[in-house]
Amino acid sequence: MDAPAGDVESAMRTSVWSYAAFGRMLRRLAPPSGASLVGLDFDSARAWPVYNWMGPCKAALRSLNGYLARDLGGLGVRANLVAAGPLRTRAASGIPGFEVLVDRWDRQAPLAWDPADGSAVADAACFLLSDLARAITGEVLHVDGGMHAMATYLDQHPTGTPAEHG
Repeated sequence: MDAPAGDVESAMRTSVWSYAAFGRMLRRLAPPSGASLVGLDFDSARAWPVYNWMGPCKAALRSLNGYLARDLGGLGVRANLVAAGPLRTRAASGIPGFEVLVDRWDRQAPLAWDPADGSAVADAACFLLSDLARAITGEVLHVDGGMHAMATYLDQHPTGTPAEHG
């Protein structure tokens, strides 16, 4: 809650405004056969440890994705997001305590998750960009080893540690 307003504004511009800018560009340039816009998301339905203001930024991105699907669909432009598990990227390097997320995935995702391998996320993005996804828009495709489907301790006790809750 103590993040400087400028940092929050920068995160919102990077995560949300830039996605809208791509939508505006596709609105102007959309070929007659349509186009596809794919953004990178993270599960914003929960308050994850260490994710802080990026959670509300990603929630705004999800909301925007629906509006872009609505506003661009008539032009044949699809807008979708890939909600990835934690990946060791340049953006992740700016999240203090990122390893907390990696550890949670390691312990709770039903499928093995390798935070150093973004190829599954890239494959999903390629699918959404392809004609194979021609009737999909406004969607959030989870590529997170199934973690999004798991009830977790975090769902039951959003704050604190297991020891604090007995």
